[in-house]
Amino acid sequence: MSKDWFLEDEDDIFVGTPKSKYFDIANQANEEIVQDEFDKLLEKVAVMEILLSKDKDEDFDINNVVRQYSFENADEVEQMKKGLYIELTGDIVCRLDS
Repeated sequence: MSKDWFLEDEDDIFVGTPKSKYFDIANQANEEIVQDEFDKLLEKVAVMEILLSKDKDEDFDINNVVRQYSFENADEVEQMKKGLYIELTGDIVCRLDS
C-alpha cells in the first residue's frame, strides 16, 4: 500500500487537506474535547522534548535541532504532519460519539 493514502483526491467526499479537515472538525466539536485532545498532544511533545534533551548540556537548543531537522527532511516532516492531523482528527471524532 502506498504511503500517499491520505493525499487529497478531488473526487473524494472529504475534499481538503488533513490540516483543513482537522480545523473543520475542531471548530465544530465540543470545546472541552478539543482542549483535552490538544493537552494530550502537548503532553506527547513534552515527553519527546525531555527524551531528546536527556544527557545534553545546558547549551543544548532543542528548537534549533527541530528547525534543522525540519529543514533537512521537509518532505518526511510534511508527511508525518499530515498523518498526525488525521490521527488527531480521528481522536476528536471518536470522542464526539461517546
